[in-house]
Amino acid sequence: MPMFERLPALITILALLVYVWNFAMAGRAREKFGVKAPAMTGHPLFECRLRVQQNMLEQLIVFLPALWLFSLTISPLIGAALGLVFVIGRVIYSIGYYTAPEKRSTGFLIAGISTGILLIGATVGVVRTIMF
Repeated sequence: MPMFERLPALITILALLVYVWNFAMAGRAREKFGVKAPAMTGHPLFECRLRVQQNMLEQLIVFLPALWLFSLTISPLIGAALGLVFVIGRVIYSIGYYTAPEKRSTGFLIAGISTGILLIGATVGVVRTIMF
């Protein structure tokens, strides 16, 4: 198997590491600001970090299947490149949101466009494999 065919696996790991980072940031904020579980509200900085973590989880549900279906039916190299754009977008989103919630839009847009392309491509790729 050529190395580029393994790149979607590397991107999957990178995306999961971003999620773990977001998870850890929310956990640290919970501890720092004394927000006891199961509370989901408290200090505004805790809520920002928790929202970043929750949004990342929401995005992974669409991103991961789209990445793999695109990579299997269209191109693992292009899928991995789009996946890397998603990961970079999510890091930009996270840092922006941690700084000030209104600064999250650029990263959200970058990751969202990447996911949209992967999802559309995956749909085309799967339909193409069914029809031909």
